[in-house]
Order: sequence, then structure tokens, then C-alpha cells
Amino acid sequence: MLRWALMSLCFIAHYDVSSGQDRVEQSYREMPEREGVQVILRCNYTTTSNTPYLFWYKQLPNRSPTFILNKYSFSEGTTEAEFKKRFSATLDSTSRSVPLTIQDVSVSDSAVYYCALQ
Repeated sequence: MLRWALMSLCFIAHYDVSSGQDRVEQSYREMPEREGVQVILRCNYTTTSNTPYLFWYKQLPNRSPTFILNKYSFSEGTTEAEFKKRFSATLDSTSRSVPLTIQDVSVSDSAVYYCALQ
């Protein structure tokens, strides 16, 4: 019998700034997957900043979002301890993306995932 994890993705509202328009774009869909596989959640961003700060959050039902990790244009960023083993992201300033990779996905990973830009 196969067990499935359901990864739900959701838009986060874009943030307008007076010097231009900064925003993130995510797929707006559910993503069913088998347990144990690798999942990549896409996030593209647009910003007028030369030093973007990108963040990933996980939100379980009826809970506040939980910080997973952040990435800066010229540094490694930080990852919360509970996510370090299986969650990672790489900031690609050329393609303006910061995909979140989840290794060995499990049912407990079922949540809404938000990408945010500061």
C-alpha cells in the first residue's frame, strides 16, 4: 500500500514598494507525492534590490506560519534546526528564483508553504 504526502502551495501577497514593485510568485496548486521522494517547491521573485532577502515558511492548519529558512544574495542565510536535515534552498539571482527542496518527504510535511521577499 502506498502512502501519500500532500504538499499544498499557496501565493503570498506581493509587496509593493514606492521605488518599484517587488513580488514573489509561486505555483498555486496542491502537489500530491509519495513518501520518501524529493520535492521541489518553486518560487520566483522580482525586485529592484541588488541584495534580495528571501524566506520560506511552513503553515500547518490552524497554526501560525513557522520559519524554515532564509537566503541572502551574498550569504548562506540561516535554517531553523528542525529543518536543517531535509530542507534546503539556493538563491539564484540569474533566474531570480529560490526553490525549496524537501528530501525524503513525509505525511508530516503536508502544509501550506510560503515564499516571502523582504
